[in-house]
Amino acid sequence: MSEFRLLPVTKQDKHIFIHDVQEAFQFGFEAEFGSSDEKILPEKDIEESFATKGSEAYFAVSDGEVVGGTIIVIDDETKKNHLDLLYVKVGCQSKGTGQKIWKAIEELHPETEVWETCTPYFEKRNIHFYVNRLGFHIVEFYNQQHKDPHQSGEPAGGMPEGVGDEFFRFEKVMK
Repeated sequence: MSEFRLLPVTKQDKHIFIHDVQEAFQFGFEAEFGSSDEKILPEKDIEESFATKGSEAYFAVSDGEVVGGTIIVIDDETKKNHLDLLYVKVGCQSKGTGQKIWKAIEELHPETEVWETCTPYFEKRNIHFYVNRLGFHIVEFYNQQHKDPHQSGEPAGGMPEGVGDEFFRFEKVMK
């Protein structure tokens, strides 16, 4: 049986995490829209997730090999926590890795009452994953007529206008 666990991202290894998550997000975007010179998930966006109050960053490790990672934001007062980033390393997809990462996150924070996350509208694999595999529900669709109140109004990351401003918001009620 393989060993799977989440290990905290150290300051020394943060650059590895950033590289891997950017590669995974770039891969997903380019699979849908073709090659892009723009970084779809700029380093500053990842750094913001690391710096958010209550954030926890982890590598997902299977048999000693990094296969993905996550940044979650924990709010001990409201018990409404946020999944900022979850990635499966390129080449490790479609093997149940994302589900293992999520299960480990839930085990780390059993006190959570509601989990929340967002994903771009075009990420069909993500939408399928959150709804059909993990039990999240789509609760909101951010677009030009209904903007995300937490965003600046600019398209997210390095995505072009009309792509980077349309997101689904998901919730998973735990208790």
